[in-house]
Order: sequence, then C-alpha cells, then structure tokens
Amino acid sequence: MLRRNFVFSGIAASAAAGFAGAVQGQTEGQGSSKPSNKFKLKYAPHFGMFKHHAMDSLDQIRFAADQGFTAWEDNGMMKRGSDFQNKFAALLQKLEMTMGVFVSYSGFGSSDMMTKTDKGYQDHLRKSMTEALETAKRVNAKWSTVVPGNINLKIEESYQTANLVENLKVMAEVCEKQQHVMVLEPLNWWANHPGLFLREIPQAYSICKAVASPSCKILNDLYHQQISEGNLIPNMDRAWSEIAYFQVGDNPGRKEPTTGEINYRNIFSHLSRKGYQGIVGMEHGNSRGGKDGEQAVINAYRQCDNF
Repeated sequence: MLRRNFVFSGIAASAAAGFAGAVQGQTEGQGSSKPSNKFKLKYAPHFGMFKHHAMDSLDQIRFAADQGFTAWEDNGMMKRGSDFQNKFAALLQKLEMTMGVFVSYSGFGSSDMMTKTDKGYQDHLRKSMTEALETAKRVNAKWSTVVPGNINLKIEESYQTANLVENLKVMAEVCEKQQHVMVLEPLNWWANHPGLFLREIPQAYSICKAVASPSCKILNDLYHQQISEGNLIPNMDRAWSEIAYFQVGDNPGRKEPTTGEINYRNIFSHLSRKGYQGIVGMEHGNSRGGKDGEQAVINAYRQCDNF
C-alpha cells in the first residue's frame, strides 16, 4: 500500500476545513499515513502478520506504516543477508520507523551458558556477539534478544546463575562498545519452552543487577510472564530499572490483545503513564486468517491504544 500525502491549496478557509473533515472521515480505519493516525506507543509487527494485505516483505512494512505503526521487529533478521538488511534499513528510515529486536544469541537445547566459563567458550561468545552487531549496525537495531539456554539438572541453580552472570559480562563488554543492548527474555515452561533456565522477571532482574551493565537488560514478554508468574504490572514496576523492551501476546492462545485474559488497555496505559518510550513487540499470531484477521489485529491495537 502506498503512503498518501494530501495537500490542499487555493481553497477558502471555511471550505478547506469542511473538505479536510470529510477526508479524515473517509480515511479513518483505512490506514491514513497522517501523524494523527499513529499509535500512541511503538507497537512493532513482524513479517507475515499482514501478508494477505501485502505479499512482498517490504510492502508489509509499508502497509503497517499506513496503519499507524511506527516500529518493526524480526527475530530472524541475521539470516536474511546483507542486501535485504540494507534495503530494510533504508525503508524504515524513509518511513520514520524504529527497528526492534532480532535474535542475536539463542541457546535453545544447550546449558553451556550456565555451565562453562573457560576462555575458549567466552571467546566464542565474544565472536558470536560481534557478528550479531554487524547485523545490528546495518539495520539500526539498538536491541537484540538473548536466550541463555536450558537448565542443567545436575548442578545447583545458584552456581548456574553465577556462571551465566560471568558469561553475560563478556557479551555485555562487546555490546557496550556500540551502545547496543542485549535483552534477556524469560520464557515460560508450561505452554512453550519447558526446561529453559530463564523463566521469570525477578530472576532476570537479579541477573541484570549482577551483570551491572547498561548493555544487559530484560525483555519482558507479557504473554510468557502471564503464564509463568502473573502479577504483571507489579513485577513490571519492581523490575522497571532493568527492563528495556516489551513484547505482548494474549493468553491463552498467544494471539492479538482482546482475545484472552490480559487487560492490555490497562497495561498500555500504565506504560504510557510511566513514560515508556521504547518498543512493544507484537510477538503473537493472528486469531483469524485472511485480510479480515489482519484487520482484527489492527482493530485490537486501536482498541487497546485508546487510553
């Protein structure tokens, strides 16, 4: 969908006001690109969320911008190649959109970050994060997601925590040189990721406090935390100093807000009152298929953004 700019000139003031009001009425709900159409918070869709409105990946971003979204995120950005990354970054800059997270380190299936602290392994972590930051530079990404990996049932959890802290310090040193922020994402055991080490916000808070780096913060995915611990707003407030990024999805189902039990209108209002200027990643699926389902996602965010 092409972005539209409406320019009115040579019209009497009263006629211009009436005509502008008519145009506004026609474009509401159709995706006007005017500033008044922008969401209050930086909600970030991802590729595939609007694929029935725009098949081409970059056109999906253009469509999202027309709907008033001002951010985008893509977990798999490191795998997309430098040519696409450059085109992607240029488009976001043109549309004045902010790049959200991509996954820079994923330890699914491994407990190495909780059990290894030798030089060879830490050199591997430095190299991995250095490579990830090449992607971050190309796409202007301030944040990237780190999933430490699986718990080791043969070692006390406190020892594993200490090892993880030491390894994250190594990675944070790399990130600090580019003022990049790796965000640690606690994930739930009960519906999606059984056996992962990092599960709850208080746990992530204590780890970030121990690492003590501006480049090591929390990604608070409220879908996961509703399942793991609930108490969303109080935990958010207690860990606020260490939270750099939010993602959302309703529960049960991990679909758009308004389809489950989480009151996202209250949560978004709370974020706004606290002065949150960061991104809210739309880390969920669509509850319905086709264009109607995609419009339902947009409508849900309009409803919850109306605070």
